[in-house]
Amino acid sequence: MIPESDVTFAGSFLDRADRLRGDAQAMADHLADPRTHVMPIWHGKPLFDLTPDGPRLAWLVPNDALIADSPEAPVFMGLDADGIAHFAADVSYLAPVDESPSDFISSATLDLSETRKFVELRSIMGDIDHRDAGIAAAAKGIFEWRLTHRFCANCGGRNRACHAGWRFECQDCGRQHFPRTDPVVIMLILDGDRVLLGRQAAWPEGMYSLLAGFMEPGETVEEAVRRETLEEAGIKVGAVRYVTSQPWPFPASLMIGCTGQALSTRITRDPQELEDALWVTKAEIADALEGRHPRIAPARKGAVAQVILQAWVRGQINGA
Repeated sequence: MIPESDVTFAGSFLDRADRLRGDAQAMADHLADPRTHVMPIWHGKPLFDLTPDGPRLAWLVPNDALIADSPEAPVFMGLDADGIAHFAADVSYLAPVDESPSDFISSATLDLSETRKFVELRSIMGDIDHRDAGIAAAAKGIFEWRLTHRFCANCGGRNRACHAGWRFECQDCGRQHFPRTDPVVIMLILDGDRVLLGRQAAWPEGMYSLLAGFMEPGETVEEAVRRETLEEAGIKVGAVRYVTSQPWPFPASLMIGCTGQALSTRITRDPQELEDALWVTKAEIADALEGRHPRIAPARKGAVAQVILQAWVRGQINGA
């Protein structure tokens, strides 16, 4: 219903080539190949060339000093259509990061030149090239996981990266650990020509978006949509239908976009979850997307919420 190319971070152009991850010689050969591309990431921020046409990922060769001096081996991201290997390397060793955990979008950066900088993906996700977005999301996700899972959850021992960076193995008990993805439902809850929007207190002023929430163990997608909508806004939901999905590497989620048919309309907001919630007409959403609404600023460009709302306004999405 919604083309994958319309969804930021979806559709990496690489063959992830899991078949090669356990082949140490193949990895060594690729890292010795001057054609190989390596993307450096500093504290979760990929390196971009800021061109007149927009930001593009900056790729280095394996023997570049930034890569060669990294204390950890690069992560194998896959092969392109020409068989050229692509890796990602953590270069956080270059400098510490100075930022507040409460920052909505991190402004911390490290400039290698006037036009080559490490940039937070959130700040440019509306402008990033689609081919770059998919691989940047995958790399950021794997490094976020590695940052928070350095120790074994079974015995507390130190984990060691293996399988070309895509797996941890405990050095004490041998337990294997794999990257995690947290499923999140995000829903277009409809009442005729109206949609339910909410906002959190930490969001930029005026910003509203679709309701969303993490799935819980033992739930179907449909159950999660109904539970989250009822918990956050007191709205009962009937029929639920899948629309699209988006990898969301902040830090490691998969946004599962759905539509849901409202069975009730009276909003009973959970103040711990939402600062505000309201029903908004399709005409108002169209104005908000164009920046013309006096009160409502839309979800960030590049977020799947905006993609879903745009598709609804264009008539690509009907009721559930």
